[in-house]
Amino acid sequence: MKHITDNSGAKEHNARHLLTVASLSPGEIRNLIRRAVKLKKHYRSGFPYRPAIGKILGLLFEKPSTRTRISFESAMFQLGGQVSFMSSRDLQLRRGEPLEDTARVLSRYLDCLVVRTFGQEVVETLAEWSDIPVINGLTNQHHPCQILSDVMTVMEHKGQDLGSLKIAWVGDGNNVAHSWIEAAGKLGFNLSLACPEGYEPDPDILARAREEAGGKITVVRSPEEALKDTDAVNVDVWASMGQEEEAGRRMEIFAPYQLNREMLGHAGAEAIVLHCLPAHRGEEITEDVLEGPRSVVWDQAENKMHIHRAVLEWAMRLDGVSAEERRQDEQ
Repeated sequence: MKHITDNSGAKEHNARHLLTVASLSPGEIRNLIRRAVKLKKHYRSGFPYRPAIGKILGLLFEKPSTRTRISFESAMFQLGGQVSFMSSRDLQLRRGEPLEDTARVLSRYLDCLVVRTFGQEVVETLAEWSDIPVINGLTNQHHPCQILSDVMTVMEHKGQDLGSLKIAWVGDGNNVAHSWIEAAGKLGFNLSLACPEGYEPDPDILARAREEAGGKITVVRSPEEALKDTDAVNVDVWASMGQEEEAGRRMEIFAPYQLNREMLGHAGAEAIVLHCLPAHRGEEITEDVLEGPRSVVWDQAENKMHIHRAVLEWAMRLDGVSAEERRQDEQ
C-alpha cells in the first residue's frame, strides 16, 4: 500500500483506534474482556442485541483469513450492522492511490474499519487520516485483538486474578508474541517466552513492556524452563504468512520447540494449551495435545467473535455500556 510521507495536512479527530495492545490502558483491556464475557452470555441466551443497526464495518484485508474475517463479520451482523469486505487488489490502492486518500474516502462511507495487512505503518497511517475507528486485524508486528480473546480465554479457565498466573510462549517471537508481551506489561502477569537464537521478540517492544511489568517478562532458550509451573502454554505456527520461503529452515530450527505430550509434562499439572490457529499438526503441536483434554483452542477461537463485538461496540461508542464501565474504560 502506498502512502505519502508528509503528514502536515493530517487532521485531529477523537476516533477510538485499536492498533496495539500497548495503546490501551489496563482499565480498557479489562473492560473489553468483561464486556465480551457479558456479550457471550447474552449471545447464548438467544435474545438479539443490535445497537449497530445502520452502521457499516469495512474489512480491508491484504492477508487471507478464516477466524479474523468470519468472527468480525459475525460480530458486526450480530450487532445489527452491515459489512463491506475489501481486498487491496480490488481498490485503487493497487494503482498507487495513497493510503491518506483512501482513509479519508472510506471515512465518508464507513463507520469503522478493520485492517489486516503486512506493515504496522499501514494501520497507523490509516488511523492518522481517518475520522472513523481503525482496528488492527493483524500486522507483521502486532495482533492485538487475538491477544484480547486469548486473555479472555485464560481468565475463563484459570480465574480473574491474572497477576498470580504464569503464562508461557513457546516458539517464534512473532506478532502474536509481541502482543502477549504488551498484555503482560499492561496487566502484570508473569510471561516466559522460549525462542531459538535469532528468533527473539523485538527488543524495543520487550523493553517497554518490561518497564511496565516490573521484570515479570523473561526470554529463555529452553522451552522446558519456560513451561515450568506455568498455567497456560501458547504456541503458534513456525512460519507466518510471508515467511513461506523460510519454512524448511524454520522446521529444523524450531523442531526442539514442538509442544508434544512430553514437553507439556514440564508445565503445571493443570496448565491449559492455547493456539491461535491455523495449527500445523505434527509441527509446532502434536495431534494428541491439540485435541487433548488440556486444549482450549476451540473456546479461544469462539472468543474472538465475542471480543470483536466488544471492540466494535467500544470503538463505535455504541449503546449498551454502563456508566461505570465507561469510567473504567477511561482509566
